[in-house]
Amino acid sequence: MSLIDLVPVPDAALPVALFRAHLRLGTGFADSASQDAALAGHLRAAIAVIEGRIGKALILRNFRLVVVAWRWPDCQVLPIAPVSAVQAVQLFDAAGVAYGADPARWRLFPDPARPRLVAGGALLPTIPQGGRAEVTFTAGLAPDWAALPGDLAQAVLLLAAQFYDGRTGETPALPAPVAQLLARWQPVRLGGAL
Repeated sequence: MSLIDLVPVPDAALPVALFRAHLRLGTGFADSASQDAALAGHLRAAIAVIEGRIGKALILRNFRLVVVAWRWPDCQVLPIAPVSAVQAVQLFDAAGVAYGADPARWRLFPDPARPRLVAGGALLPTIPQGGRAEVTFTAGLAPDWAALPGDLAQAVLLLAAQFYDGRTGETPALPAPVAQLLARWQPVRLGGAL
């Protein structure tokens, strides 16, 4: 199984100016924007760590899940939430020839924690021997930074600041304040759950 982020969070969506203010960096200088690329990099790294920790995409964007076999014959859990739409399910044979799966054979079950692709009938479309399936979908908590829940936005800024401060050496484990802000967002895993 492989998850591909098709469209990374665009630079314009990153709160670089807010992050600069959070770090209390000087403004009004001729080169005040010279660190913007580095600041954006720290924000991207923090977003990636937090998304991995909570299993949710922060900013709405498109993903592709590639599998060689469905997890269950009638259901495939999507590895990131919340999913708002599945655009396509494509099947590829062993030679790499693609064909679309009949949309009547699958549907999205949009659970906020464990979204899944479920069979429209008894079984999901059959993946050819030696082939693969690709599921293209849209996931994210917010369409932009301004709509992101405050605790997650603060966690990103705190973790990005930790990365900025540790840019010349090792950074420690996830800081306690960030872990506390993420606690309510982390998935609850029960035995036998999808």
